[in-house]
Amino acid sequence: MGRQESESSPVGKASFSVLIVDDEPGIRDFLERALRKKYAVVDVASDSSSADTLRESRLYDLLIVDINMPGLSGLEWVSQFNSELPSEVIFMTGFAELDNAVAAVRIGASDFILKPFRLEQMTGAVERCYQRLKLSRENHALQHRLARQNGDSALIGDSPAMQSVNTLISRVAATPASILVEGETGTGKELVAGELHRQSGRSGAFVPVNCAAVAPELVESELFGHVPGAFTGAAQARQGLFDYADGGTLFLDEISEMPLALQGKLLRVLEEGTLRPLGTEREKSVDVRVVAASNKPLEALVEQKLFRADLYYRLNILPIQLPPLRDRPEDIGLLSLFFSHQLAEELGLPAVILSPEALLQLQGYHWPGNVRELRNLLERAILLGCPPAELLNMAGATESVGYPVNWSLEQVQVRHIEQVLHSCDGNKSRAARQLGITRKTLDRKRRDLSVPEDSDHSDVDLIPGL
Repeated sequence: MGRQESESSPVGKASFSVLIVDDEPGIRDFLERALRKKYAVVDVASDSSSADTLRESRLYDLLIVDINMPGLSGLEWVSQFNSELPSEVIFMTGFAELDNAVAAVRIGASDFILKPFRLEQMTGAVERCYQRLKLSRENHALQHRLARQNGDSALIGDSPAMQSVNTLISRVAATPASILVEGETGTGKELVAGELHRQSGRSGAFVPVNCAAVAPELVESELFGHVPGAFTGAAQARQGLFDYADGGTLFLDEISEMPLALQGKLLRVLEEGTLRPLGTEREKSVDVRVVAASNKPLEALVEQKLFRADLYYRLNILPIQLPPLRDRPEDIGLLSLFFSHQLAEELGLPAVILSPEALLQLQGYHWPGNVRELRNLLERAILLGCPPAELLNMAGATESVGYPVNWSLEQVQVRHIEQVLHSCDGNKSRAARQLGITRKTLDRKRRDLSVPEDSDHSDVDLIPGL
């Protein structure tokens, strides 16, 4: 029944609730009649005890409280609430005492009105409280929506690789050109497609389809639609996904799995902007921006005659290559923080907090499932209430590397630099990017820490699972 709960939903005058607490019946009745004309919920109480009873059954947005009442004074009563103080409180008093005014301000009063007062004075104060609360809740709701939107669509990461991806998305999003997104499973290809659509300004829908999840004999009907009798069982006409995406974006995930025979028809749609529903010769125009994705290198499939070269070149006008998570370990901390809080909110459980040692272990893991695997790991950790690194150990993640607790910080730094250099095949520029430092800083650290120029990693005493 506290402030946080009261700010969880938008407010309108039909739901704005007021509680008037005053021992003078005339004041109570006068204010109740006046405020009921604008606000649907207006309750009254003659003392703090009666007011407590009412507050047990309703969360009030505004309290209008007389300071001088029998039993607990208004100040004493309201000061008991602590974190349960409503968003707005107006104090009334017939005594212009400075101490009372100061105490009211310290409690967090919205207004302080002397009796006798004019009706316009009180209704104006109430309206200001309503407007402040309304604005506060609207801003809260907007921030929540924006946070969810950004979390659902924007790609998270400060690494140079992800900065390059986000920059490219911003540059090409508004163009009508087809986009090919390539990357390993779990790197976030659909997120890229969604972000391209969001930044494109297109008014139509974003329609994702996984080509690998549709039976080959049904892909054409799913994409282009069909007329009655087009094939056995087609009793009614059906619109295709291109129709649903008209004016928007169609995301073709795992396009490498699309049958070769259908690839030519897709190419025709991309080049001419028209399609033929299955079972008819009539053309229909569509305005669809296509974003395709594959976790297999399409260029290699073209060489193997498993993917049409002309379609590949048509899709590959503006390619976006997503890096695997193991190549951007500096993003793991930010991703873990985001997923942990997002999942904790969804599951209603405490978020996991990563220690520096745990983060180091996550950064040393190979992540074959990439960002999706990291999110799933954090979800399991939250559900089970155990550290994520512990789950890596339970799964036998031999790629995870940690260091003994009795090592000095210098020893850890030396070993970590060695391991990053090893994972980058000795490429110092790439290792510096992975460590989040400049090449010059890496060279200086290697000199200061006496990191061997060509470390023999075969005899490095790794300690898996720590």
